[in-house]
Amino acid sequence: MTTRATTGQGLASGLPTSTTVAVIGAGLAGLVAARALHRAGIDVIVLEAADRIGGRVMSETSALGSRLDLGGQWIGHDHHRVAALAAELGATPFAMHTPALPGVIDGPSRLSALSPSLLAALPILATLDLLARRKDTERWNTTTLDSWLRKMPWRRPRRLLEVVAEVSWTADLDRYSVHAMLRMIRSQGGLLNMLSTRGGAQDALLTEGMGSLVDALATELGTRVRSSCRVLSISRDDQGATLRTTTGEIRAARVIITAPPPTAARIAHEPPLPPERVALEQNTCMGSVYKAVAVYEQPFWRTRNGGEFILLDEPGGGVFDTTPPDGPGHLCLLVGGAAARTLDTLEAGQRRERLLGRLVPHLGPEVLAPASWHEKSWHLDEHAGGGYIALPLPGSSEGLPPVPAAPVACLHWAGAETASEHPGYLDGAIESGLRAAQEVIAEL
Repeated sequence: MTTRATTGQGLASGLPTSTTVAVIGAGLAGLVAARALHRAGIDVIVLEAADRIGGRVMSETSALGSRLDLGGQWIGHDHHRVAALAAELGATPFAMHTPALPGVIDGPSRLSALSPSLLAALPILATLDLLARRKDTERWNTTTLDSWLRKMPWRRPRRLLEVVAEVSWTADLDRYSVHAMLRMIRSQGGLLNMLSTRGGAQDALLTEGMGSLVDALATELGTRVRSSCRVLSISRDDQGATLRTTTGEIRAARVIITAPPPTAARIAHEPPLPPERVALEQNTCMGSVYKAVAVYEQPFWRTRNGGEFILLDEPGGGVFDTTPPDGPGHLCLLVGGAAARTLDTLEAGQRRERLLGRLVPHLGPEVLAPASWHEKSWHLDEHAGGGYIALPLPGSSEGLPPVPAAPVACLHWAGAETASEHPGYLDGAIESGLRAAQEVIAEL
């Protein structure tokens, strides 16, 4: 059984002719910014191109009644903004169920943590963490991660690093530079933090799903949130801007754009944006990522080999036990980079069989019969464009985190790429929305 998302439906009719602030994008950054402006007594409207709200947050209800996330879901141990928002809105966090170390699976084989293959990867990871702390890594800006990894003579350590990179950054490894990778590691708190579940960037989840935060924010904003309303162009003048959308024109004194640069590039501007902003939109791309959640009556894997794995065979990926405290069992699967696109030509049943079939030798045949199956290919989403964050192309100086967000006349910028803390995470999206709202309040 495959189910569809129900996260937050906005309104699509009756666009007003003017507002004080127009926010483009009803993801977490846009909704947080709009709520801050609304609470400050400022007239605001949120314009969302998709027919749903939430951006890269997307929750569904399983056949067993549990809520799950097909988009951003984790609260890191130091992600205090998203934790505070969840507490304010009455959501229930729970800690990840995780082993000391994830299992590493290569076909029917499960590798010991002390195997030569895995031990050989440890000094490489440690070296990357040390290099990430340096600020003179630009010399590797034209060296792709793919070409760098191919120099390694050992297959399994190389493959392990490839999969970790694909799941962590969703990048095609031949379109992602070593310099960009090191900058990302530094900005996201180091490899140990990035790759850890309990105590790291994947520390906790919400029983109600991240979509509950989106829904609560949208409920407070009410008719100020409009879905199925794509902004086509923005014409600026000394008094503000005129936005031409698929449902009409609206005049605003200030505009906050929360779409990532490659997606924001679809909006025409008059007068043209400054060259550095144009270069940012042209020299970044969105990564490819596929996510699935299989739901079972019970997390039966906990009495066997656990539910956290790195999969080395094709397509490589990660498996996580995201079961809520009172059940039912949730197994989350992530495939990133070019590997994610290899699944696009298969039917949903074929994808399910291919991904879950590899777990049979380790978890048993029960893994093939989930009560419900939920999936999302984010790179096929017209409006999100991919995940988790805009990525710089090799050789370019644009798109390295945090992305510059200085206002351009009446235009302000938000989105997880622009966060000074936790770029690419939900916590960073919230930071960016609050910062943009404060910029606008100060100007008004």
